[in-house]
Amino acid sequence: MEFKVLASGSKGNCSFVTCGATSFLIDIGISYHRLLKELDLMEMSLSDISFLLLTHTHRDHISGLAVLVKHSTFKIYIREEMYPEVKAVLPIERIEFYQDEMHLADISLNLIHTSHDAPGSVGFLFSYFDHSLVYITDTGYLNRKYLKLLKNKEIYYIESNHDEKMLMDGPYPYVIKQRILSDRGHLSNETTGEYLQELVGNRTKYVVLAHLSEHNNTEELAYTTTFNKLKETKYQPILLIAKQEEASELLEV
Repeated sequence: MEFKVLASGSKGNCSFVTCGATSFLIDIGISYHRLLKELDLMEMSLSDISFLLLTHTHRDHISGLAVLVKHSTFKIYIREEMYPEVKAVLPIERIEFYQDEMHLADISLNLIHTSHDAPGSVGFLFSYFDHSLVYITDTGYLNRKYLKLLKNKEIYYIESNHDEKMLMDGPYPYVIKQRILSDRGHLSNETTGEYLQELVGNRTKYVVLAHLSEHNNTEELAYTTTFNKLKETKYQPILLIAKQEEASELLEV
């Protein structure tokens, strides 16, 4: 299993996963031009992509969808609740609807229902033979019923959106601050660190902190908060920060 973050943040999100002969994208919040550039740097092309998975329909996750649809033929997976938001640019014949548990080639996929102010928002657990990736972004909280399922996986890509003090002291209107802090908003550094304390295990190799706010967080704060939380456990996976304008290294498990 190989995993690479192409972009992460409030201006656009997109990731790339390869499991054996199957390569796919998660979200398309970047331009078609940038996607082709990133694929070219990996010595790949659009023809190598098997499908696209959407987490939800906010613009920073689907802004490149309309152009990508015109230049590709692969299926795009959504929840039925997302369809009204994308039907203007996504023909019904290109759509597959998620099931809570499903198989895509040799990949087992479990949907993680997230809590965000977007219809049908989801995260994922990917299992490929004995390899695993947890992908959770844009959620106000993580339902505890998923903790056992998500425990001790190899890669965690998880939102660490904001520092609560920076947010409350910052320039955002109060109503926006309340939205971000709500159960349908975003995970804070502190909350993400607490979830990871419960999730990481001896098989965990990488933790990638994602979707950092440009105005309400810093890479140092996100990293330090989670690093200190993980120091309280006996596990010390490699901790990385996903960036907005710079793709991550290719992670392999």
